[in-house]
Amino acid sequence: MLCAAPAQAQSAPVVQPQPVIAAPVFPIATDARLAGDSRQTRFVLDLDRTVPFRAFALSDPYRVVVDLPQVSFHLPTGAGSGGRGLVKAFRYGLVMPGGSRIVFDLTGPARIANSTVLDAANGQPPRLVLELEEVDEATFARSIGVDGRSPSKQADSTASSAATAGPPAVRPPPTTVAVATPPSGGPPDTRPVVVIDPGHGGIDYGTQGGEVPEKNLVLAFGQALRDRLERAGKYRIVMTRDDDTFIPLGDRVRIAQKQSAALFVSIHADALPKGEGSAQGATIYTLSDKASDVEAERLAEAENRADQIGGVNLTEEPADVADILIDLARRETRTFSNRFARVLMNDMKTAVHMHKRPLKSAGFRVLKAPDVPSVLVELGYVSNKGDMGNLVSEAWRSRTAEAMARAIDAFLAKRVANAVAERPDKPAPGRAKP
Repeated sequence: MLCAAPAQAQSAPVVQPQPVIAAPVFPIATDARLAGDSRQTRFVLDLDRTVPFRAFALSDPYRVVVDLPQVSFHLPTGAGSGGRGLVKAFRYGLVMPGGSRIVFDLTGPARIANSTVLDAANGQPPRLVLELEEVDEATFARSIGVDGRSPSKQADSTASSAATAGPPAVRPPPTTVAVATPPSGGPPDTRPVVVIDPGHGGIDYGTQGGEVPEKNLVLAFGQALRDRLERAGKYRIVMTRDDDTFIPLGDRVRIAQKQSAALFVSIHADALPKGEGSAQGATIYTLSDKASDVEAERLAEAENRADQIGGVNLTEEPADVADILIDLARRETRTFSNRFARVLMNDMKTAVHMHKRPLKSAGFRVLKAPDVPSVLVELGYVSNKGDMGNLVSEAWRSRTAEAMARAIDAFLAKRVANAVAERPDKPAPGRAKP
């Protein structure tokens, strides 16, 4: 007798393994060197693979800029600090997410005679080679376009082996930063916005008084202040940068304006040039057309060179509008900025050592939003051993961030209360109108 075969149990669905997405691995630069003399100078950058790039010259002062996709620079310590031939020095770093930059400070006018990427050959790694040639001012002026860059036929340089990779991943940086939005149908976030602006970043190292550059010190502090304020939940915090990215000065101001910020706090650390004495302690700066002293003027001039250090401002600066209403807003905003600076000084001096003249003013570009109360805080001097020890101390950062948070609470609580009192029939605004 034949028996029916038992019904086969339904098999479980086959689960296909999900592909593992590897983190992006950026090209690595391992060495850089200069050769030549004051008439012809060659720059060579060793890489682990070929990359597309773009090179162009700039004037006032004379510079050459090389834009690349994002590169991990593993160069020897001190690379670029010295020069040779037509190059006084060069600097390098991330200029925006996805894009790196090398900027050469030149001794005088020069043109890019040749620029290319060579494939690995004869035991040599892939190399980016840039050859500069001395020219007179008239020839240099003819060699750059109306916007100050080299003509496109000379500016775009891509090795044949890298041509398929497309253009360098260098694009204008965003003028705003991503912020959390409420869920669909949820109430809008009407908390006052505080913008924290860690200075420098990417190719702009800031002052260097030790092993840790200013850009890293102020980013660590800015993140500590952000974390302290976010724990309280009273404000929406926006960072102009939260990583090692170069942000032009104009973009920092526009971020604060775009976010309708109630307060803008720029974080820096100073350094005195060698042989100019010793200074110590934190200083709070507000905007002024005339510097309060020689040191304030020196510092403002140094900080205002950030875009020049980055090679070129990557966005078009809007034209200033000479308007009576803007002028009135600017005056009122300066009053609020000065008021916050005094509140901040009183809270900070209970926790940290302050400079002998803790309140100063100068023409800082980053403080020029006409409608956002703004201060620039120099946390200390990297040229002072005691201050540098504080700047790298987590305990000091925490204590100082706590003091700054108290000052922000005191200032904004009064501003919001006044705004509500002025408009009792309307809900509290997202930020106090200065």
